Amino acid sequence: MGFPVILSGPILRRVDRNSVYIWIAASKRFHIGAELFHIHPSHEDDPYIYQLVSDQSEMDCVRFGRRLFIYMIKILPSSGTFPTEALLGYNLFFTSGSDTVDLSHFGLLEPGDDSLVYGSLKYPSFFIHEGKRANILYGSCRKLHGKGGDALVAGDMHLEETYHTVQKRPHSLFLLGDQIYADDVADPLVPLITSISRQLIGKEESLGKLDKRLETIPFRQSLHRIHGRKFIMEHFCRFTSIQSHNHLIQFSEYAVMYLLSWGPQVWEFIQENGGLPVFEEELSNGRIHFVFPPDPLYQKEHQLEQWQHERRFAEQSEELRQSITVLKRVRRLLANVPSYMIFDDHDITDDWNISQEWKENVRNSPLGRHVIANGLGAYWAFQGWGNGPELFDRIFVEKIKRYAKTIDVESDAYQDWLYSLLHHPSWHFTAPSQPRTVFLDTRTKRGSDVSSIPLKIGRIMHESPQSPELISQGTWPAITSSLKESGWKKGEVLIIASPTPFYGIGLIESSLHSYVYPLRAVGIPVHQLFDFEAWKYNGKAFSAFLHQIFKWAPRSCLILSGDVHYASSVKTTVQSKDGTTAHIIQFTSSPVKNESFSGIWGRLIQFVLWLNALKRKNKDIIRYCDEKDRILRQDTQAAEPESYQWKESLAYVPTSKGSIIETNNNLGLLSITEESTQNELLTL
Repeated sequence: MGFPVILSGPILRRVDRNSVYIWIAASKRFHIGAELFHIHPSHEDDPYIYQLVSDQSEMDCVRFGRRLFIYMIKILPSSGTFPTEALLGYNLFFTSGSDTVDLSHFGLLEPGDDSLVYGSLKYPSFFIHEGKRANILYGSCRKLHGKGGDALVAGDMHLEETYHTVQKRPHSLFLLGDQIYADDVADPLVPLITSISRQLIGKEESLGKLDKRLETIPFRQSLHRIHGRKFIMEHFCRFTSIQSHNHLIQFSEYAVMYLLSWGPQVWEFIQENGGLPVFEEELSNGRIHFVFPPDPLYQKEHQLEQWQHERRFAEQSEELRQSITVLKRVRRLLANVPSYMIFDDHDITDDWNISQEWKENVRNSPLGRHVIANGLGAYWAFQGWGNGPELFDRIFVEKIKRYAKTIDVESDAYQDWLYSLLHHPSWHFTAPSQPRTVFLDTRTKRGSDVSSIPLKIGRIMHESPQSPELISQGTWPAITSSLKESGWKKGEVLIIASPTPFYGIGLIESSLHSYVYPLRAVGIPVHQLFDFEAWKYNGKAFSAFLHQIFKWAPRSCLILSGDVHYASSVKTTVQSKDGTTAHIIQFTSSPVKNESFSGIWGRLIQFVLWLNALKRKNKDIIRYCDEKDRILRQDTQAAEPESYQWKESLAYVPTSKGSIIETNNNLGLLSITEESTQNELLTL
């Protein structure tokens, strides 16, 4: 059977009263149009009346290689503006030659498991939010073969219950990073990604032109084998991910990972053509890389390695099977709630830009730069474009299109592609939700502090480099401009989406601070092993963030975060030395699907967290920042320091289960009214 026509989507993206954007990926060229309906309740046999609001739409398309077409459809009002706080539905029309079909042609509007529609509606639905009551879904860290159930399904189940009531249904979905894991790819996915990417794009990138070592033995073989890329990623790309054995490299590989993660269409094609790979077949066909060759000299080592390969292959296959069964629900959720997405590191590679040394090492690697550009190109095509298509000017998009036609790394178009993606001014943006939400790019706009931290290890005195500023000082004006252009004004509630939590769990951060800096000082790269890059590890950047909030002067500030593989809530009141006050509440939801606190060590960490939660529960923590940007915890009985930049009173807010932390897969549901702000964790 051939490829499905619709490869992924439709996914509802940026919406406001002047425009509605819908993203879709297909394997054929179409002209795609749209209709938008105002859905009214009815007292007749049909429970709803569908009033046509607009049949005016525009379409842009980027073709990657042979048969991957990424479409962005923009629906425009026929007159005036779209109604707000009203239930809306949409249908798409696909025209090829003289034939036109709609979503029902693909079985997406009919009752059943394949349907994009909730309840008795005829079309996928949403509403444009401008009211004072807000309901926002948010989360991060979703790995296709991650452990546990997919919390996006819990989001779909919630929408299934509330779809008919705009006051209750979510108006936005914020995905806060690690929407895919490019550096941690399951073994059974490797042959699938390789095969599908060749069929879709039709041409492999000439990686040997970027690094001639890839044309030599053993790398030209290991490059295309399961578990065969770790040495290449570490020594050729200069990456530091510890799970990079199957790291994505080519643009087509990144693209296929998105297609596999966001819906069932490509998986149905896989099932009809043999299903998941079988370990024995991959082994007999020589498609698995072994560190120890099948040589009598290494017989025991080779047998042990084969056993490890087989066990991991079986475990990951089972995890993938569980993920596949719920992807229709994931597709339905994405089709019915406007979504806004920002990257973190795993969307590109683990530890991305974690330090100045890391950045320089990769910058000096042609293959490393190439992989980063491919990851960013895929992020733009599958995530970033829909956040605000107007943010990417015609010149930027044309450069993407030029390279996408040929995928030729020796062309001038490739150099334009590389430069445009690696030097894009910033990926931050402001979502048109109410309250307004500004999404921070904490990966490409980092600053490096050249100052050092004095350390004492035993009797050895040492200087260690500072952790990075997650947002450089020079980036804040552009973020402020984006916020002002959105119509946000001082004195209004503000939401800040920061992939990395501004406030972490003190126990975890303090433990890392106690052990990571000393180990790093003696040359052990533990800052990479432990993701040592929370906001608080650079006091200067932490204070700059707070001072920016003081300048913006919101009535209250909500920070939504992910990244850390646990959920928590923190509230604080911060006061600057001149008396300016900011009220901040941070909600963290992570992971959507990638439970990490498992096994013996995971249970031990959970137990320690539970003990420390008892100490922190219902207690305020007083902190100060001194003139040297050091964040110091103050005993509540001690006198206030004479000099400080700011002080705060911070408290952890327990979850519904009574703990200050949730480690199961979860999706946050933030509900805001004029009277209250409530956070619920949706779990399976």
